[in-house]
Amino acid sequence: MTIITHRPGALVGLDGFRGPADWPESPLSQALTQPLLLGLFLPIQAGGWSASTLPRTTSWHFDYNRDLVLTAENLGFDLVFALSQWLPKGGYGGVFTGEALDSFMTTAALTSLTWRIILVSTIHVLYGPWHPLHLAKYGATLDHISNGRWGINVVTGHRAAEHEAFGWSRIDHDRRYELAAEFLEVLQRLWRETENYSFAGQSSWKLNDAFVTPKPRYGRPVLVNATGSDAGIAFAARYSDIVFITSPAGSSFASAIPALPAHTARVKQAARDLGREVRTLLNPMVICRETERETWAYHDAIVAHADPIGDFHRLDSDAHAWRGRVGVDAPKRRAIGGNIEVIGTPEQVVEQFVQLKQAGVDGLQLSFYDFKPDLDFFGRRVLPLMEQAGLRTPVVEAAAHRAAAQAVE
Repeated sequence: MTIITHRPGALVGLDGFRGPADWPESPLSQALTQPLLLGLFLPIQAGGWSASTLPRTTSWHFDYNRDLVLTAENLGFDLVFALSQWLPKGGYGGVFTGEALDSFMTTAALTSLTWRIILVSTIHVLYGPWHPLHLAKYGATLDHISNGRWGINVVTGHRAAEHEAFGWSRIDHDRRYELAAEFLEVLQRLWRETENYSFAGQSSWKLNDAFVTPKPRYGRPVLVNATGSDAGIAFAARYSDIVFITSPAGSSFASAIPALPAHTARVKQAARDLGREVRTLLNPMVICRETERETWAYHDAIVAHADPIGDFHRLDSDAHAWRGRVGVDAPKRRAIGGNIEVIGTPEQVVEQFVQLKQAGVDGLQLSFYDFKPDLDFFGRRVLPLMEQAGLRTPVVEAAAHRAAAQAVE
């Protein structure tokens, strides 16, 4: 099995403003000592990430997702987050009925139930009630409750229906990033200022003698951005610690691997041009069983039950990262889910993870079809092999948890 070596590096902020990775003791710095970041993409929406009707336990309810997070934490996972959506009745159709928890409220609720894992809230910063002063205060509060383990996945909204739900037309793609940049500039000033702060810019947000306390423990919360466009990459290079990417060549592993090195290098170079470092995070859908025969039987059953209606690509979207994803095999793609497919035995899955690492991917935000049993199997069979391959360093508490689980078996 291929062995991966790793050298950690700091994420340097602009203008002398220290981010969480500038403190060696911060949760983000601790996570970045791992050769490969490991996250879980929570299914807080009906249908999870797969448009298939094959029976499964996956549920959008809070208790189910809480249990997933606690399991992931015990296994040594570094972070979790989920999507955020504001959809009309019926959602994306089929299994994607529109029933969904809010990402911000869900991760906020988890801050006092967890002790190690980083909790990232996906927030559309341009929608509805958000004012930078609100989020600066709420974020600083969650930062303290979690001891520096809370962060924001900043999204600007790519579906016209979501903008329209709040009473306006969709903002132009690149303009959204200009407004989001202004929002984050204000957020960071509020988190760092030791005196009252006033602001009037291009947007409708105004502040007059505003002040936020407490200040975040490590400069600011962790910042994540999901993007693939020129404007989005420029934004992420300036503000983000972690950039959530998609494969520019589609979800097939074979087609993705040749395309990823140039894409990940482009994202990282954009940050280096500003004197910063960012990490890339990719979302694989993992389908894994003990043997190839069992694995492909599971895969084929999921595809055989493909939902002909449910589709995350429904409703008008101008997201650049997902362009060209719908083709002749769209039902299969929707049934499997994820932005890249990792399919195989435990050994084959780890070999594919090694290839992703070598292609410049710094972390994996995993999703599964049947989350609870699939995550349990991953923890028992795949994670130890990742450690053997040099992709993960054992966490003491996680190792003890796995040993106890294996002893029960």
